[in-house]
Amino acid sequence: MRRGKYALPDFLGIGPGRTGTSWLHEVLVGHADLPLGVKETQFFNHCYDKGIDWYAAHFRHARGDRPIGEICPYFIDAAATERIKLHLPDCKLIVCFRDPVDHAYSNYKLLIAYAWARGSFEEVLETRPHIDRGNQYASNLKRWFDAFGRERVLVTWYEDLASNPQSYLDRICEFAGIKKFTLPAPSSTTRKVNEFTGPPRSRRLAQNARHAMYWLRDRRAYSVINALERAGVWAFCFSGSKSYPRLTAQQDARLRQRYLPEVEALEGLLGCDLSRWKRPREARAA
Repeated sequence: MRRGKYALPDFLGIGPGRTGTSWLHEVLVGHADLPLGVKETQFFNHCYDKGIDWYAAHFRHARGDRPIGEICPYFIDAAATERIKLHLPDCKLIVCFRDPVDHAYSNYKLLIAYAWARGSFEEVLETRPHIDRGNQYASNLKRWFDAFGRERVLVTWYEDLASNPQSYLDRICEFAGIKKFTLPAPSSTTRKVNEFTGPPRSRRLAQNARHAMYWLRDRRAYSVINALERAGVWAFCFSGSKSYPRLTAQQDARLRQRYLPEVEALEGLLGCDLSRWKRPREARAA
């Protein structure tokens, strides 16, 4: 998409976060023009004061022969909706919804890994309201529908990504105008990207690593960030040898009751059946 002198995205994968956004970015590299050197610019939520020139510079490599896009979880941010509508009024939007219990627990693991929070799942859930806001699927989706129209918003499901990544990708490509392509071997495409298996070995180390990562990101030192990732530095800092505990059956049941009104609201908005998200399940790894 070009607006004046700018090459800007034709499509955005707006999340919410922890729903396979990193996976989608990885598989689309080389098939769509994504931000140069980085997955998430976070322009429309956290970096808007840097200006549209700063954002457009991330797509300066785009030649115009394939769609331009970004995969960044703007979904719950109302200000981002308005800003995207202002700058990208014809943009196509991709949304992915995940079982809200799994989604909440995955967000908890992210907060612990990056040393943004400490404590048990229940403690963090009560002190970090954005975890619940991230599960307000219906109310947030309606805002995007109102701004862009339903025809410009593709709703997808994390379960489809997990069960059949090729079919999931084909649907994304068809919607975004990307030439369809075949995924590599299943072992490399079904792995979980940015999935934290256990809390960090040192909270102070994780905190310092996060500060360093964001310092580098603010300066667009993406090559340094990516080199450290390839070397395993971030994985070492943000994880450890322990595993996160399983959710108990009681925890699962309480959370399903907690998110039931929003699940039913999403059913009403989309006219779909989400009974799979309502039934309590036995203790399992989230």
